Amino acid sequence: MRLLPGLVLRFVGVAMLCLTATAAWVLFDAHRSIQAQAAASADRVVRVLQSHVWLGSAHAAARLASPNWQTAATLREIAPTVCVAFVPLGQPLEDEPRRLCSGWGGYRDGAPRWFERFYGALFGDSLPVTRPLIIQRREAGRVVVAPLPEAAMRQAWHEVSLATGAVLAAVAGFSLLAFLILGHALRPGLTIIRGLKALGGGRTDIRLPTFRAREFRLIGQAVEDLAERLARTHAERLRLMRQMLQVQEDERRLLARELHDEFGQCLTATHALAASIELGAAERPDLASDAAAIGGIAARMMGTLRDALGRLRPPDFDEIGLGPSLDQLIQGWNLKAAGRKPVVSLSVGCDLSTMPATAALNVYRIVQECLTNAVRHGTPDTVTVSLSENGRAGAAISVVVEDDGGGDPARIVSASGFGILGIRERVAALGGRLAIARAAGGIRVAALIPLTAEPLCEAA
Repeated sequence: MRLLPGLVLRFVGVAMLCLTATAAWVLFDAHRSIQAQAAASADRVVRVLQSHVWLGSAHAAARLASPNWQTAATLREIAPTVCVAFVPLGQPLEDEPRRLCSGWGGYRDGAPRWFERFYGALFGDSLPVTRPLIIQRREAGRVVVAPLPEAAMRQAWHEVSLATGAVLAAVAGFSLLAFLILGHALRPGLTIIRGLKALGGGRTDIRLPTFRAREFRLIGQAVEDLAERLARTHAERLRLMRQMLQVQEDERRLLARELHDEFGQCLTATHALAASIELGAAERPDLASDAAAIGGIAARMMGTLRDALGRLRPPDFDEIGLGPSLDQLIQGWNLKAAGRKPVVSLSVGCDLSTMPATAALNVYRIVQECLTNAVRHGTPDTVTVSLSENGRAGAAISVVVEDDGGGDPARIVSASGFGILGIRERVAALGGRLAIARAAGGIRVAALIPLTAEPLCEAA
């Protein structure tokens, strides 16, 4: 769940708990108020009756038993929703006395049935309030005050409805205000999230605005510090990768020279010596056969050595440049096929002669590794290598190797082999981008390698 709706929902949940507590308190207070009104009405009626009887008369108590107690003065002292009855001395309370009730027309709306059932189950029937009427130090009877059930129910429902409606309105208003205030307060978080996403995408030149809130300001400063550290780490990593690749190429060059000068000369001498022995052993067929076998083995080893030297260091790469070296590489793959598949083709859309030597050698290595992977991990019929300029004024070169040998790009990206890893490291060391996607019938590997601000690839 998103933060802002979650905070608002929590606020609403707490407010609903407060609403429930408020409604319960109002309900209990309404019931207590009804009982208090009944008790107060009983006390007032007793005082009225005591002041209106014939004080000092010996027969006052007897006269009070007459209906004259139901007067306007008595009615004015009765609170709404209650009824008053006078029970003369000696009359049981179980007998139905005559009652005097005040009006309660102010509560016109009846309570719902569920509220009536809940109220009845919670409080039960209201107990009447009884007060003795003392006349001339003698008890003349009792004043009984009882709330009207329907009127009490309506009064309780009325008060609970008013309180609940007020609280609901307050909750709605505060929720809206909380949504607006929290949304405005959390808006810097969206800016920080966009910055983090850009940082995750490889950008390290992130600059966040200065936020008013101290917490967001500290987070923004931490994000910028992280971006600066990542930029330094990335630059150091690229520098080390370039050095590693340079050391690797130097070692390959040295190894290729040593193999060519030492091992190649030895194989050549062995092959020549075997041929000489074979020619001079006309009278020894067995010796001539062994010499021919040695010559054949030496020839095969020389072929293997030439292939290894081609992988270690392209022949005459420094002298002939990238374009002719790629032509020789493609021709070598097609000669290996010997009429069989795959057929490798090369398409160059720019002049490669002015490309920097480091970038040219890395482009050659990328194409070489892509061809090896295409044949090793698929069954292509054709493999197409395309080079073209990309960006303004030839600021970058695009290398695309596409085959129709099937395969899954996701498996290639997640593979633990050194082929794709080596390509990715080379492209990253040059500050470029690598994309591996599905082609029409196979895999498409596209590398974008930046060169310099000067136009190095002119349209051919």
